[in-house]
Amino acid sequence: MKFRIFFSLLAITAAPLFAAPEDSLIRINSTIQTYSASQPWEKNPPRKRGGLGTLLSGNRILTTAAMAADSIYVELQSADSTQTIPARVTAIDYDANLALLTPDGDPGFLANLKPSELATPSKPGDEIDLYQLENNGDPLKTTGTIRSMELLSTFVSGKYFLCYVIKASMQTSGNSFTLPAFKGDKLAGILTSYDSKDQISDVISTDIVNAFLTDASDGSYDGFPSLGVGTTTTEDPHFRGWLKLPDDKGGLYVTRVLPGGSADTVGMKKGDVILTVGGHAIDRRGYYQHPEYGTLFWPHLVRGATRMGEKIEIEILRDGESQTLAIPLKKAPLPLLPVHRHDEEPPFLIKGGLVFQELSRPYLEAFGKNWTTRAPLNLLDVLSSPEDYEEGRRRVVVLTRVVATEATIGYDRVSSHIIESVNGQKIAGLPDLAAALEQSPENGIHTIETDQEPYKLFLDEGLSDTVDAQFIQRGLPTLKRLYEVESK
Repeated sequence: MKFRIFFSLLAITAAPLFAAPEDSLIRINSTIQTYSASQPWEKNPPRKRGGLGTLLSGNRILTTAAMAADSIYVELQSADSTQTIPARVTAIDYDANLALLTPDGDPGFLANLKPSELATPSKPGDEIDLYQLENNGDPLKTTGTIRSMELLSTFVSGKYFLCYVIKASMQTSGNSFTLPAFKGDKLAGILTSYDSKDQISDVISTDIVNAFLTDASDGSYDGFPSLGVGTTTTEDPHFRGWLKLPDDKGGLYVTRVLPGGSADTVGMKKGDVILTVGGHAIDRRGYYQHPEYGTLFWPHLVRGATRMGEKIEIEILRDGESQTLAIPLKKAPLPLLPVHRHDEEPPFLIKGGLVFQELSRPYLEAFGKNWTTRAPLNLLDVLSSPEDYEEGRRRVVVLTRVVATEATIGYDRVSSHIIESVNGQKIAGLPDLAAALEQSPENGIHTIETDQEPYKLFLDEGLSDTVDAQFIQRGLPTLKRLYEVESK
C-alpha cells in the first residue's frame, strides 16, 4: 500500500504545472484625464476606465493603450476585488493599442498569481477563449472561432495592425472590452471591441503582441516601423495602361513619399508602382497571400512581419522598368498634422485675446460626430492634402478663436485661419509665432497674415500686452505652452 502511494505522489509531482488562464487575470482601474481641444490650457473632468490585464513574467501586466493613455492614476486589483496596488506604465504603443504596466512598489497580490506565456500565432479556424471576470471574481469564458485575419485600427485613427476577427456570443459582465484572449492555456491576444449585434470580436493578434513585447524587453521601446508612403490602387485599366503595367502584375501606385521616411531614404518617388514587398506579390488592391492567414493587406509586411532597423526588399516599376530597393525600416517621420495628443500637453499661445494652436486631428474631431463635414474646409484640406502645406512648415498654426478684448475689437467672428506670417516672418510652428510676437513691430502694430479674409490682422502691441497682464491677474495659469518640433 505504501509502495503504491509513493508512486502516486511521484507521478503528481513529476507532472508539468501549467497555469490556468484565470490564474493570470488582473483587474485594471484607470483614472483618465485629457486636455480640452478648444481651451488647451484646461483639462477635461477626469473619468474612470476599467478592464482586464494579463500577468506576464517579471510582474509585467499586458493591456491596451486605451487603458493606459492619458492616465493620472492606474490601479491593479485582484480578481475578487479585495486587494489593490498602484501601477505605472512602462511601455506604450498608441498606434498598436498595447501597453505594459508594472506594480509601483510592492507587487502585493501579484505574488500569488501565475504568469501566462504567449501562445504560438493562430490562424483562421482556430478556437480562442475570451475571458471576463464576474463581480465575485469567478472567471467567465467564451469560446469563439477565428473567422478571418484583418488589419484593423483599434485606437489611433488610420493606424492598422493585424487582428483576429472572432465569431463568439459574449455574455454581459462588469468589464469593458479590454479583455485577454487565450488559445488553450496561453495568451493569444487582447480583445478591443465587441459587436453584440453581429457577435463579432476584434482581438489584437499574437504577432503584434509578440513584436511589442520583444521590443520592450530591453526596457527601451522603439515602436513599429513604417515605409512612409501613400498609395492608391491600380484597378482602372486605363490607368494601368498609362503606367505600362502588364496584365499579370498587380501593383500599388505611390501617391506620396513622406520626407525623411524609410522609402525616402532610398529614393522611392511619387509615381513608382510597388509590385512586391518582401518577396510577396501585391495585387491591384494592395493585398497579398499569406501562407497561413490568407489574404492580408500589404502594410502587415512592414508593421508586423519586420522590425525596426531591418531591411525589406521592395520591387517597384518606374517608367516601365522594374527595379528592387533594399529599404532600411525606421519609424514614421513626425507628421505635419498629429493624429493624436495622448499623454501630451497640447501647445498653444494667447496674445491679446487671439488664441493660436497647432492643428491636429483631435482638434478637428472636437467639431463633433460629423466633424468630417462640420469642421472648417480649409482645415480639413490640410488633413486630406498635407503635402500642399509642408513646405516651410513643421506644424500648421491656426488662429482657433478670438476672445473679445479691447485689443481684438472687430475680430470677434474671426476663427480657423491658418497663419502664414507675422511681421513678415514665415511661421513654421508655434515657437516661430512666439518669437515674432516678442519683437517690437514698426509703429507698434503686429501684422498677422492668414489664409482667409481679411487676410491681414492688426494687433496693437501695447494694448495686447495690457490684455495679457489682465488674463494672468484673472487666474489664467499661463499664456503659452511651447515645445519645438524637429525639422523634417
